[in-house]
Amino acid sequence: MTGKTALTETTEHGAQPTVVPRRHPGRWVSAVVVLLLAALLLRSVFSNENFQWDVVGLYLRDVEIGQGVWLTLWLTVVAMVIGIVLGIILAIMRLSPNPVVRSGAFTFVSFFRGTPVLVQLLFWYNFAALYPVITMGLPGVHVNTNQLITPLAAAILGLGLNEAAYMSEIVRAGIISVDHGQHEAAGALGLTPFQTMRRVILPQAMRVIVPPTGNQVIGMLKATSLVSVLAVPDLLYSAQLIYSRTFQPIPLLIIASIWYLVVTTILTIGQFYVERYFARGSRVLPPTPMQRFKASIAKLTPSATGAQS
Repeated sequence: MTGKTALTETTEHGAQPTVVPRRHPGRWVSAVVVLLLAALLLRSVFSNENFQWDVVGLYLRDVEIGQGVWLTLWLTVVAMVIGIVLGIILAIMRLSPNPVVRSGAFTFVSFFRGTPVLVQLLFWYNFAALYPVITMGLPGVHVNTNQLITPLAAAILGLGLNEAAYMSEIVRAGIISVDHGQHEAAGALGLTPFQTMRRVILPQAMRVIVPPTGNQVIGMLKATSLVSVLAVPDLLYSAQLIYSRTFQPIPLLIIASIWYLVVTTILTIGQFYVERYFARGSRVLPPTPMQRFKASIAKLTPSATGAQS
């Protein structure tokens, strides 16, 4: 037996045996080792003057950094909205019985998943080299591409279209996870395919869609740092502008890392509660942070229940 395998002891009068939980000294030793290493690491980090914590504190709430944080969040939201909406459309197209529609969606997903997002950003930034003027074959339509696709527009296109390719696969996985009988039941009730998808299939698929979507949001937040190559003043580029003047790259990069960690932590907490919301109908809900903490303490601390001999 493993896990909570217990020894049994019998009293002098042959009474009911007492269960003695198995001790796990290895857990305590590993916990002490981890805490010791963490303490040594923290001591090294905060005692090393090369980190320049005074400079970190000086620029942590700088106006330029704050504007970079705001633009990073805005880019994340806009790119994810584009990715989710277009991803749903592409996922439905991938499941279409029409081979032309299905092939078109497959080609889009294959291209944008198969090329690096940095290459796509640079491509959109230099799109005017291919089409200096956009006319769309319509009389009177004459759009200067250099004016239309600014660095910010190139960042939105590159991040949004790339995200759509990944979200389409996530949504498609959620849709095919719903039992086909739900389609048949909705058809028997007289619902149109659009109503079936919106009212029956997608709500049930959300349990599968939400967790990886939360990961994609966090990944998108970090991917926005790539737009610094287009001179878009996001968080990373704002930090680069400051240390190009002060010649102190390490503290400014630490500031950028701190802000990324703060925002990703908030997004992680939000993802947790969104997952619990869509898992309301399931028998087992994801444990809360307090429940996880109590469970970890319970594993480390031997239970005193029935420990008397």
